[in-house]
Amino acid sequence: MTLLLPASDGTLRAHTPNPAPRVFPPGPPPVSRTVLAAAHVVADPRADPAGPPAVDWEATLAFRRHLWSYGLGVAEAMDTAQRGMGLDWPTAAELIRRSAAEAKAVGGELVCGVGTDQLPDPPARRAPDPARRGRHALDAVRRAYAEQLALVEEAGARPVLMASRALAAAARGPEDYLAVYGELLRQSATPVVLHWLGPMFDPALQGYWGSADPDRATDTLLELIAAHPGRVDGVKISLLDAEREREVRRRLPAGVRCYTGDDFHYPELIAGDSEGFSHALLGVLDPLAPVAADALRALDAGDTAGFRERLDPTVPLARHLFAPPTRYYKTGVVLLAWLAGHQRHFTLVGGLQSARSLPHLARAYTLADGLGLLPDPELAQARMRALLTVYGVDA
Repeated sequence: MTLLLPASDGTLRAHTPNPAPRVFPPGPPPVSRTVLAAAHVVADPRADPAGPPAVDWEATLAFRRHLWSYGLGVAEAMDTAQRGMGLDWPTAAELIRRSAAEAKAVGGELVCGVGTDQLPDPPARRAPDPARRGRHALDAVRRAYAEQLALVEEAGARPVLMASRALAAAARGPEDYLAVYGELLRQSATPVVLHWLGPMFDPALQGYWGSADPDRATDTLLELIAAHPGRVDGVKISLLDAEREREVRRRLPAGVRCYTGDDFHYPELIAGDSEGFSHALLGVLDPLAPVAADALRALDAGDTAGFRERLDPTVPLARHLFAPPTRYYKTGVVLLAWLAGHQRHFTLVGGLQSARSLPHLARAYTLADGLGLLPDPELAQARMRALLTVYGVDA
């Protein structure tokens, strides 16, 4: 049956659902790349969106088992899980503990985000005088990081040192980043993944690493890594700038991995070039896990062309999900999890399901359906029709 879906120009356009979804069998982890899917959390739809975050733990952990079944690792408690956008630190800590226990039970790879979100968010607008910056003293930022690092290590997971709004507000220059991160690297019991998250994902991170000049910021990041040999497993680059990522990748010391966080250019960056390739830590792998696993099997077999043939067609969907304001990509990710049958409802922590327009959601549905990513087309169609009804659209 055809659906009439709203377009951004105000018209309704007919869409006939794909009757033949693709079948992607589960399988072991890839061997040619380390691939981590940043996973969303399933909210409790009965909770007050203005109250403390409430998570449906059973559905949330079931989704992680889905990712592990396709051989992907899980990046837990990252921005895809709404860190800093509805998920507070106590809930994130519980998520880390539960996911770590689940990972041990199934033998799944797990990394977990380490941040400073115990601290209140700094003011949205920074004071123009650098001497007045720093609502949170650097020592407080360091202690917040250290508390989370200890919890992740105690859980048995590999830490990802996430970008910190509090550090961005408190730091007066590159030397403060070097001092805070240096202490954390010395403290960590295992090599960590550093995370450079661009302001398109979080405007409060403008000028991270002590400069708005990306060349100077890159130099500071590389100086940090060089000063602590053996302490950094890799760097996740989330700037949506493929050439910047390639530059960082080329300049990394031997043994330090580049994890692409570029949800616009991931096929070419993972495939690589004559000077190297990127591993992956991506939010877009949340909805793309089955097709990504299939593509990685081709890459493992040395079939780079086959890898690109499988993964390149997913890029329009990724670019749509991560369209500006990019930080609201979680809404589309959860929509697709609902349409694919991984959860019973389309609700996000903090009511974030309202962050995207109905035409945006409708386009996400048609793109995913066209790729054959919705395993039960009739279920997806029925749920999309119900959503349209809620919005007053007669489909």
